[in-house]
Amino acid sequence: MTPVELSRTVLHAVRRAVDEGELSVAVPERVVVAPPGPGGCGDYATSVALQLARPAGRPAPAVAELLRARLLRADGISDVVVTGPGFLNISLAGAAPVRLVRAILRAGLRYGHTDDLAGQVVRLHAAHEVRAVVLMDSVARVLRSQGARPEMSSSRPPEAAWVRVLDVPSGIRTDTGASTGATSLRPVPAPADPLPLGRDAARWALLHPAPHDRPHLGSGHDAAHLAQRESNPLFRVRYAHARTRALLRNAADLGFTSEPGPLTPGAQEPAGGDTRALLRNAADLGFTPEPGPLTSEGEVQALLLTLADHPRVLAATAAHRAPDRLARHLVAVADALAPLLPAVLPLGEEKPSAAHRARLALAEAAGTVLAGGLTLLGIDAPEHL
Repeated sequence: MTPVELSRTVLHAVRRAVDEGELSVAVPERVVVAPPGPGGCGDYATSVALQLARPAGRPAPAVAELLRARLLRADGISDVVVTGPGFLNISLAGAAPVRLVRAILRAGLRYGHTDDLAGQVVRLHAAHEVRAVVLMDSVARVLRSQGARPEMSSSRPPEAAWVRVLDVPSGIRTDTGASTGATSLRPVPAPADPLPLGRDAARWALLHPAPHDRPHLGSGHDAAHLAQRESNPLFRVRYAHARTRALLRNAADLGFTSEPGPLTPGAQEPAGGDTRALLRNAADLGFTPEPGPLTSEGEVQALLLTLADHPRVLAATAAHRAPDRLARHLVAVADALAPLLPAVLPLGEEKPSAAHRARLALAEAAGTVLAGGLTLLGIDAPEHL
């Protein structure tokens, strides 16, 4: 349902209320709907109840409740909530995936960040060992994304080369960690010097394996971390992000930008429930792929699921002090995104459509999640690769 269609639906509810004697007012020529303001919810909001309250001789909340009951029976509307002095906040059926993409694009790199740990001081301690220090730095970054205030310590100051090459903080406090009750981070030590890999590949090599697993470093392994091929998970993640940025540039050259919506021409938004229910059922996603280069329903569902799961992954990474969870999640996002990429731009003489804008928005949202996650791991998200 478009904003114009929604405006007509609300206007029809007003007209029916007048025709049936529930309201005694002149029916307005049009009803304005817009994204909810502060304190609002849902997809759109309207102040029509406040506008009709005085001529109807009734309180605005009473008029809003009257219209709410009628709107809940309308096709394409899943929920209506009255807030404040009488605003109607309307949620559209089947719009959960669209709301997810909009939420990611609105939050940007901070998608999944919360204040859940606000006010909490989390003390971390690492041995004077390169993997332990890099792990502690990444855990601290994720903790900050959840509102905590991490304090890091180590038995000795970090080596100058770690600070210079791996971008670990130089101001890590020196102590044993025992007197402060700090969480001691003790991953399996790096079996070889990661510095020759450079910052991004070295940090990935140290963080991608679980802390209890031995990282693959040294002779016979370093080349794999630098290889630009699909067997290298870091390359897949960074390449997927770079592709989304290239698609945005190419779309701008073609004269269109991203706009969340149905992924196929003429796709109807079906009745549905909350975000999780929609993501569990591909038929309820409102993204019905057409024959051709567009991905299958299951592939679209997989991408939406990984994007929706990002906030939970960040919370779990912070709780378990385990950046490997975030690294594996980014690989899952990149792999789920790959089938969508060839269908984003128009082909041949095809003109850009609303479906192309929606696919571009979904790709941009996935790229945003990849960039935000890489940043928390201390790894660059390149515009070009």
